[in-house]
Amino acid sequence: MNAKPPIFATLGCRLNSYETQAMKELTDAAGVGDAVIVNTCAVTAEAVRKARQEIRKLRRDNPDARMIVTGCAAQIEPKTFAAMSEVDLVVGNTEKMQPETWANLGGFIGETEKVVVDDIMSVTETAAHLIDGFGTRSRAYVQVQNGCDHRCTFCIIPYGRGNSRSVPAGVIVDQIKRLVDSGFNEVVLTGVDLTSWGADLPSEPKLGDLVMRILKLVPDLPRLRISSIDSIEVDEALMQAIASEPRLMPHMHLSLQAGDDMILKRMKRRHLRDDAIKFCEDAKKLRPDMTFGADIIAGFPTETDAMFENSLKLVDDCDLTWLHVFPYSPRPGTPAAKMPQVNGRDIKARAAQLRAAGQQQVARHTAAQVGKTHNILMENPRMGRTVQFAETVFDTDQPEGQIVTATIKDVAGTQLVA
Repeated sequence: MNAKPPIFATLGCRLNSYETQAMKELTDAAGVGDAVIVNTCAVTAEAVRKARQEIRKLRRDNPDARMIVTGCAAQIEPKTFAAMSEVDLVVGNTEKMQPETWANLGGFIGETEKVVVDDIMSVTETAAHLIDGFGTRSRAYVQVQNGCDHRCTFCIIPYGRGNSRSVPAGVIVDQIKRLVDSGFNEVVLTGVDLTSWGADLPSEPKLGDLVMRILKLVPDLPRLRISSIDSIEVDEALMQAIASEPRLMPHMHLSLQAGDDMILKRMKRRHLRDDAIKFCEDAKKLRPDMTFGADIIAGFPTETDAMFENSLKLVDDCDLTWLHVFPYSPRPGTPAAKMPQVNGRDIKARAAQLRAAGQQQVARHTAAQVGKTHNILMENPRMGRTVQFAETVFDTDQPEGQIVTATIKDVAGTQLVA
């Protein structure tokens, strides 16, 4: 009887999704079968709880398969997962991207020590060469950086991902050329701390240098996007690209986290409130159609009502459109978990206020698009996205993966209607 192909479960960020795609190719090459591979997230205590819940569910559904757990939670808490009776093997974030791990899988499983996790801080290279990208038929995600050198007080991720390391520009450009040749019309650059790209490479290039190089050397790429960035680390070349390169999409997702200076300091962020506002104002002057998304944490330890109001006002002050709101939850092992905590009901209420403010901003943005003509990249026959990343629906089929020009005639919820 032939072995069944592995079952993959991915929790967490785009980078995890990227790496799951790489693992699919690695396990296929190694002939791995009859296995369940769970790629975990560790961003919050809740994420770790969900990982354990998913493992138990998958074990019930697949009683005879080998259960392999990897990802950030496995890297940070290998003993937690090794102690679970459902788990056969725990694999680190570096090891999961190595062909030999999957080729030697049989030798690891069944050993008394069921953990294959090394020190992530000793890793000095990325594994982006493994795959060219993943995504829908229209959009591909390309990992250009991994890890983080910063130590925000709420964040455990550096201990799961290691220190920052960059993929060389030449490797990235070659990947994107292949993706364009394969028919992709949009590429998204991804990483854990994208604006730190290049700091560990010869001559220490900046993210803006990479963007300009991609746009120059891949002239057939219609659309280039940047995923989440730290606005305080944006360089002059990236500002120049915002001003002069229409193929760089006018949508930036910002890692802001808060809008109060004292909270930002306690988070150990590198920017202040005025820095965020100035960046958004400068970017809008250079590119008037620019829209911003942002991550904001509600109820960080010690946050008073007045401090929260500063975060709430930031939505208007920075003209944020797409909000990712995170109700704070303490992550064991982080400094913030030891700080005086905010009442859970207050956290929930503040998160709801932020989400409501975000919904108002989306409504304002979508209403302003009615009557305008947009270039829309089709993700499926009836839905695509504008350059500002607004979902747009059609009542007739459009060519999937292609960019179509259409006039917006109405709004339905958070979607534009073309």
